[in-house]
Amino acid sequence: MNPLLSRLQPYPFERLKQLFAGVTPSPEFPAISLGIGEPKHATPGFIKDALSASLGALAAYPATAGDLKLRTAFTGWLKTRYSLALDPATQVLPVNGSREALFSLAQTVVDPTASPQPVVLSPNPFYQIYEGAALLAGAEPYYVPSVPARNFAVDWDSVPEEVWARTQLVFVCSPGNPTGAVMALDEWKKLFALSDRHGFVIAADECYSEIYFRDEPPLSGLEASVKLGRPDFRNLIALTSLSKRSNVPGLRSGFVAGDAAIIKKFLLYRTYHGSAMSGAVAAASIAAWGDESHVVDNRAQYRAKFAAVTPLLEPVLDVRLPDASFYLWAGVPEVWAGDDEAFARELYAQYNVTVLPGSYLARETTYGAHSTNPGRGRIRMALVAETAECVEAAERIVRFCKDARR
Repeated sequence: MNPLLSRLQPYPFERLKQLFAGVTPSPEFPAISLGIGEPKHATPGFIKDALSASLGALAAYPATAGDLKLRTAFTGWLKTRYSLALDPATQVLPVNGSREALFSLAQTVVDPTASPQPVVLSPNPFYQIYEGAALLAGAEPYYVPSVPARNFAVDWDSVPEEVWARTQLVFVCSPGNPTGAVMALDEWKKLFALSDRHGFVIAADECYSEIYFRDEPPLSGLEASVKLGRPDFRNLIALTSLSKRSNVPGLRSGFVAGDAAIIKKFLLYRTYHGSAMSGAVAAASIAAWGDESHVVDNRAQYRAKFAAVTPLLEPVLDVRLPDASFYLWAGVPEVWAGDDEAFARELYAQYNVTVLPGSYLARETTYGAHSTNPGRGRIRMALVAETAECVEAAERIVRFCKDARR
């Protein structure tokens, strides 16, 4: 067996299951889960219609690169959303959701034979696929802290020069999971300069880009690259998907875009990896990428939901409206002494509401003279259910926090 498999850590939801083992929640309350970031809004009918009308495509093997119509749907959306002009033949590829692409990109980019051992950087807290991808590519993960005082911006300045010298891949997530923070142009400028100096690839995870709460939509890494005089997107790959944008997590559909030289190597890897998108999924994807009205409606639903829930929680939790995404990243009350696991367990036991302990989304690391888990003392709440259910969950959390003060 691959010995690197032994280095993988349990997934957050496995740890949550273990945390709740033996706990019987109060029968007074029906279960409400804010734990898993799975979209719950209705899938638009026209996407389902496009899928069912194309089932005949199941009789043929699909091309790993997808056909030109599919790739043009990607570049058309990039043009509409970001005013970017990419070549559909060389600068985009279909993927089966951003999750599998994040993992397989690391296998493509990282050279495991390099000496000293290569490094893959990720934010801390982070999406655990980044860590698993790094470990199974033979790299050493390095966790870069997000700073609460700076709206959870990643502290790239804290990374030692000797680590940058070994870095081959940097994962960024903007809008961020779990914090909802969006990277500003100055932050991209800093990261691009570091990439030019050290030669590492940047993988920009942008799957939450269409759920935002400010007037200005989130900046894409591709958009930042052009603004900063890098129209070739060198050493940059952006990844996005339809799961959150179009409420089709089961479709497993997305695309990657950016540096043509990396796209070419990624296509070679994927040809052997067996990760082609089926023709039926491609047809549904073309329909989805070509329509914005359902995206506007989806965003309006999230805005209304967050506007209803956030003010309820602000008096009892350290929480505020994020820049984007569908998560609230909240600090637990002082009475819990930073014990996010105990908070989540007791909330589940007393009020049958599930939230995810923030420490499960981060790693204990040492920065300067201090060792810390930057997720400790926080919880992640995914506001994916209907508004009424999310409001009910928030009201229970308020009662739970007020009870704890007595």
